[in-house]
Amino acid sequence: MDSARMPAWMRGFDFVNSRALTAPLLIVMILAMMVLPLPAFILDIFFSFNIALAVVVLLTSFYTVKVLDFMVFPTVLLVSTMLRLSLNVASTRVVLTEGHTGPDAAGKVIEAFGHFLIGGNYAVGIVVFIILTIINFTVVTKGAGRIAEVGARFALDAMPGKQMAIDADLNAGLIAEQEARRRRTEVAQEAEFYGAMDGASKYVRGDAIAGIMVTVINIVGGLVVGMAQHDLDFSQALKIYTLLAIGDGLVAQIPSLIISTAAGIVVSRVASDKNIGDQLIAQLLSKPQVLLITAGIIGGMGIIPGMPHFAFLFFAGILGGSGYVLLKRARLAAVAAQPAPAPAAPAESEEATWQDILPVDTLGLEVGYRLIPMVDKAQGGELLKRIKGIRKKFAQDIGFLSPPVHIRDNLELKPTSYTISLKGVEMGAGESFPGQFLAINPGMVTGTLAGRTTVDPAFGLPATWIDANQRESAQSMGYTVVDAGTVVATHLNHLITSHASELLGRHEVQQLLDFVAKESPKLIEDLVPKLLPLPSFQKILQNLLSEGVHIRDMRTIIETLSENVIQTQDTNELTSLVRVALGRAIVAQLFPGTNELSVMTLDMNLERLLMQALQSGGPDNIGLEPGLADTIITQTEMASRHQEQMGLTPVLVVPATLRLLLARFLKRSLPQLRVLSQSEVPESKTIKVTSLVGGQL
Repeated sequence: MDSARMPAWMRGFDFVNSRALTAPLLIVMILAMMVLPLPAFILDIFFSFNIALAVVVLLTSFYTVKVLDFMVFPTVLLVSTMLRLSLNVASTRVVLTEGHTGPDAAGKVIEAFGHFLIGGNYAVGIVVFIILTIINFTVVTKGAGRIAEVGARFALDAMPGKQMAIDADLNAGLIAEQEARRRRTEVAQEAEFYGAMDGASKYVRGDAIAGIMVTVINIVGGLVVGMAQHDLDFSQALKIYTLLAIGDGLVAQIPSLIISTAAGIVVSRVASDKNIGDQLIAQLLSKPQVLLITAGIIGGMGIIPGMPHFAFLFFAGILGGSGYVLLKRARLAAVAAQPAPAPAAPAESEEATWQDILPVDTLGLEVGYRLIPMVDKAQGGELLKRIKGIRKKFAQDIGFLSPPVHIRDNLELKPTSYTISLKGVEMGAGESFPGQFLAINPGMVTGTLAGRTTVDPAFGLPATWIDANQRESAQSMGYTVVDAGTVVATHLNHLITSHASELLGRHEVQQLLDFVAKESPKLIEDLVPKLLPLPSFQKILQNLLSEGVHIRDMRTIIETLSENVIQTQDTNELTSLVRVALGRAIVAQLFPGTNELSVMTLDMNLERLLMQALQSGGPDNIGLEPGLADTIITQTEMASRHQEQMGLTPVLVVPATLRLLLARFLKRSLPQLRVLSQSEVPESKTIKVTSLVGGQL
């Protein structure tokens, strides 16, 4: 039948190739084996499948890089355990009903394990079976379960800190929203994986206990059935049924031991970008000194009288040869890495030229020599990629492309120090320690950390530099933990965002206009430079950026200026008109996702005094008495602190004529305060006054 003509309920299923049917069919098959009798040939097939499944799981665990790459492992653990138990039940039925016919009554696999592996000696079989069970139960499974339990506890404790670190990277522009969402999902899945492994390991322990009980029951039940129903003597019945029971037990316990080993490998590995095999070769056999010393010790033991000389000397030769080859390669690599000799200095100094005048970089980053690997592309420096992400995020959020960041090393700095400069003037500095992590106290941590105490260079929060082995512990205490590169990147992002108005030069404004002109050329031609000079347009954009208003909506800005530039050329008045047009975007930026705006406002008496001061001096010359000015600043600081304690953005709403005056007056003392005019608030928003400034005058 054509799939297009199929009914809707049939098109939802692909009965031939659907993977979704695999798991239900497997579970139904496992449960059916516990109830339905199976012939010996079918048992051989399922026992072979069980062993193959265990080997596949073990090899998959070796080639797994991250635990989440094998996220289905707890379910595989449960299904494989149920498969072994079902096979035990099915084989027990065959052993007790057909065991008197001979050692092959339960299939060739059980017979092979009963004869080939233990030589047909049931006493040896019992000992081997007990040893395998003890190893599986008390060593492998117990250890893997303990690691999974501790891993689950630490994963859950570290979740808040990891989530905060993801949010910090997102806010710093280092990652996009989609990447942040993926990382949050990965953190949650990791915690769920360790929790599932903690529970799934209990199934394996129960399987080991069940294997012992099933074997004992098979031996006792076989003796009763053989002697009472088939008239076998005690020794004959004991030999037949013990070999069958031990063979059955070994067939189940060996795959169980393999699966348990795989579980231990998965939960005990440390996060890395390499699989187990690569890690073993890279970390265990990569030191020539270790191999040479070990070869000497093993060789010395080989020449002791009475020792197996060939075995010890053979391995000593292999280890010594491997160590010599590695040592030779290391020396050749060191010679190749030596820098070429510097060219000889000229005999006479050259005359000064115009090329000796170095242009000043708009944005510069200088690092000490220990931070060079972070910014060296040849050494895999991640900071370069993060700076690219910062510029991209800045362009998306602010509305123009910032100048490139010129990076250079400075031997005059401390080895771990860095400085960030704007137009040749240092505007920020800090220290970063490669290989360590900065644990930032957001204000609600539950303990203290041992390390180098400092402050976060971007936001001034108390922080501590810690070693990598303290990272999980710090996250579980509520610290925001970031690596050394993120510290520099976050500091750089904070500074360029807060100095956006200074980064918008004439060149950037022209590039912005050219970009807008590609879609609306007439819109630009009618305004700049016909009605508004380019320097005035630049000043208006800088006024907006200096108060934290983005300029992404360039169409609204240009249309507003085109409508009002004929009436006035004053950049302050034009800026105020543009702010009114961008009012909805400004409010959405300060109060995302809410229609009620919790703000501060002025007392009526203070508002009247400021109106008089404005009339007498104008916005550029505020005629306020020093005492009144100090009181206004103090009360505004108290009101802003009250807003922040309630988790609100400190916003002061004032009449339109006072907005510019107060914004300039309060900017130096309260840079985080945003001053809005009443005309900038959309009519659809509701204003809720939480604090009153000037009520105590």
